[in-house]
Formats: sequence, structure tokens, C-alpha cells
Amino acid sequence: MVEELVTAGVAVGSVGVVYLMAAARVVKQYERGVVLRLGRLQRSVRGPGFTLIVPAVDRLRKVNMQIVTMPVPAQDGITRDNVTVRVDAVIYFKVVDAAEAVVQVEDYRFAVSQMAQTSLRSIIGKSDLDDLLSNREKLNQGLELMIDSPAIGWGVQIDRVEIKDVSLPETMKRSMARQAEADRERRARVINADAELQASKKLAEAAHEMSEEPAALQLRLLQTVVAVAAEKNSTLVLPFPVELLRFLERAQPAQPPTPQTQQAPSPGPAPALSESGAQDSEAGEPAARGESKTGLD
Repeated sequence: MVEELVTAGVAVGSVGVVYLMAAARVVKQYERGVVLRLGRLQRSVRGPGFTLIVPAVDRLRKVNMQIVTMPVPAQDGITRDNVTVRVDAVIYFKVVDAAEAVVQVEDYRFAVSQMAQTSLRSIIGKSDLDDLLSNREKLNQGLELMIDSPAIGWGVQIDRVEIKDVSLPETMKRSMARQAEADRERRARVINADAELQASKKLAEAAHEMSEEPAALQLRLLQTVVAVAAEKNSTLVLPFPVELLRFLERAQPAQPPTPQTQQAPSPGPAPALSESGAQDSEAGEPAARGESKTGLD
């Protein structure tokens, strides 16, 4: 009799141990347990720690409540200003309602990933290239709102969405580089022109001051000579301003005028012979010669 009781007790203990092992569950601190009893959801979500379920009747699904970092695959799209780009992003989300995440959607991770890709393509088509490159904060907020709207019904909360990189075609990169170079050149020219304007104003003021005191020009010339001589050059080019000559000319005493010498009158031009007179002289010459011959005879 005693042996039968001992055997029965051992059997009951073994069954209890097996039942306890089948019913015992441990939920971690960052998890929540959702119990489905005969396919029906139990509203009491199991917290972290040790818990028991009914074997073969209950089914416990553990849901991770940590923030999940999920990369969004790069998406090809055309911006509003007709530029082909390739954009990838990263999304941060977490489950706030474990029961909704289990019941409302088959796989909340896959659903969030697909929604992020679709929203990223949509935001590319609605934005300009300049917004994608420089105004990402506004695009991140719009992208977060587009993903968070359907995710609320899944028990998922979107914490943050960030656009990681924007890949451009090589032709567009070269065009942007030329644009940046032209802009830099324009700014350099404007700065040089501004410098020339300021220098011209200062030079005009200096010229005005030197015009009031001519000796200042001579002092400036001597300073220039001293500066050039400090370089130990073998050749020295010394400019000689005209104003200095005028200054020296005014400094010389006035000399008395010298008497002018009387000049002899120059002979007038010889009278010109006409063509007829020249012919008469030619004709009379042989006649005179003939007379001289007859007289000799």
C-alpha cells in the first residue's frame, strides 16, 4: 500500500514537473508577452519576469519593445525639377502596444519597411534637388509624418527618420561643380572690384592732400627710393614727376630778358621766268652767237 502511494506521488510529481516546465515562461525586461488562448487574444499583457500559461491551450508571443533601427534601401526617383537621384534613409521606431502589433499586422517590421520605402519615393517626387541637399530637416519631418500615420494603428510609433545620402549622376556633379566654380569666381571679382574702389578713394584723398602741399610728393618719392634700396637691387629706377620740375621752376629767381640782335633782311625770291621768256632766251642765244661770228669775219 505504501509503495503504491509512493509510486502515485512520484507520478503526480513528475506530471506536475512536466506541466510546470511546459507552462513556465520567462519574459525579459525589454519584452512584453501577448497570450492567445484558443486563438482569442487575452487583454492582459504579460509583463517582464516569470509567468505561466496553459499548455496546449495558450500561446505566448513575445514582442520586443526596444527602439529598432532599420535601414531603408536606396530608392531611385525623379525630383520635381526632373533630376534623377538615388536616396537612402534610416528609420527609428518602437512598439508601444504589443497586442496591436501582434493582431493588427502580420509582420510589423516588414510593414514599416515597405511603408518607409513608399514614403521615401513619394517625398523624392515632391521635392526639388536643392531641398534634398540642403533642407533635409523639413523633409525628414514630412517623411516621419507619412510613415507614422498608418503605423499608429499597428501599435508602432515612429521616433525619427533621417535621409542618409543623396547620390547624383556624374553629369549633374560636374554641372554643380562648374556652378560652384563660377559662383566663386564671381565673388572673387566682386571682392577685387570692391578693393579697387576703396583703394581709388584712398588714393584720391592722398592726391588731394599732396596737391595742397607739393613738398609731400617729394617726401613720398624719397620714401619710395628708400624702400627700393632696402631690397639690395643693382638697378634702381627712379621716377621723376613733372610736378617736381614745376616746383623747382617756381623756386628759381626770375632772370632779366636778353636784348634781341637785329637781323639782316633776307633777299626776296628771284623772279620766275615764264615759258615764253625761256623760249625767247633760247632763241636769242644762237642769234647772238651768229652776230659774233659775222663781226669776226
